[in-house]
Amino acid sequence: MRLVLRGIAIAVALFFLPPTDSSSAQNNAARAPDPPVEISVAARPIDSFDARDVTRRRFGALEFRGGLELTSPYKNFGGFSAIRLTPDGERFLAVSDKGRWLSGRLIYRNGRLAGVDDAEMAPVLGPDGRAITARGWYDTESLADDGAGTVYLGLERVNRILRFDAGRNGFRARGQIVPAPAEISKLPNNAGLECLAVIPKPLPRAGTLIAISERALDAAGRIKGFLIGGPSPGAFTVARHDNFDVTDCVVGPADELYVLERRFSWAAGVAMRVRRVPLSAVVPGAVLEGKVLITADMGYQIDNMEGIAVHRAKNGETVLTLISDDNFSFLQRTILLQFTVADE
Repeated sequence: MRLVLRGIAIAVALFFLPPTDSSSAQNNAARAPDPPVEISVAARPIDSFDARDVTRRRFGALEFRGGLELTSPYKNFGGFSAIRLTPDGERFLAVSDKGRWLSGRLIYRNGRLAGVDDAEMAPVLGPDGRAITARGWYDTESLADDGAGTVYLGLERVNRILRFDAGRNGFRARGQIVPAPAEISKLPNNAGLECLAVIPKPLPRAGTLIAISERALDAAGRIKGFLIGGPSPGAFTVARHDNFDVTDCVVGPADELYVLERRFSWAAGVAMRVRRVPLSAVVPGAVLEGKVLITADMGYQIDNMEGIAVHRAKNGETVLTLISDDNFSFLQRTILLQFTVADE
């Protein structure tokens, strides 16, 4: 019954979200942004991905490493749509779809997630130093990190990309608007930019920003994507199969792009899928297919999975970290899941 209720709650949140309250944004326009605040985060271990077989560890091409269900008494905790980890997998930066940063440190025991410490939250600031929500800029859905202190944030509601000098200014960094193709501004405002990733140094095309929409489709029913900046900017598409939509992506350490996808149906509820695409295939005019690494429905320990990050473990394994958006609903959960890419 809990799975059914959670599926209904996710459905309502995904398809019946209220529009941005412009009057509230205007009322808050002159208000100074809240300062960063330390928060407490409780973590309940998720030891088994499949509750029907608690001994099972392998799921498709991934091996489950453990997970956490996260809660906090802080009123702005939740709604996390994207996450990035430091190369050692210790610290993380996430963003909620209501324009707030979350940072913290992941605690591991015997290589498995055990908790979250040093957690802080703060509003995302715009070019003028005000909270971006004061402008009515909500649905901060995608996040990218170039590994050198620059962070990019995608705003689905207004289809803009902001760049932050987070390495120098932390939560006080002001987002500067990134020049982007005109077609991005024409994307549907509730199916726009969901994925941002930066091609890092020293790879070819380093500094190029990869941007993929959630469900903005071309005439052939493929999901629109863009390469911004770098030596070969242009547009590409992602093949759409089985009604899955894109919710995030990240560049992996072996020159690949991991794409997180979500599907909803009233009959089956929510499902997630992860695909891997060679980075060399992400070029203007391409139609991306890739390899499906995992597909999971609500018979597994998932929720509304919206964010994906990647890092190398100390033993050299590639680890994927997924986070869910609970839509601030008491029927949903904020969960972190970690998997090892087992087919490398």
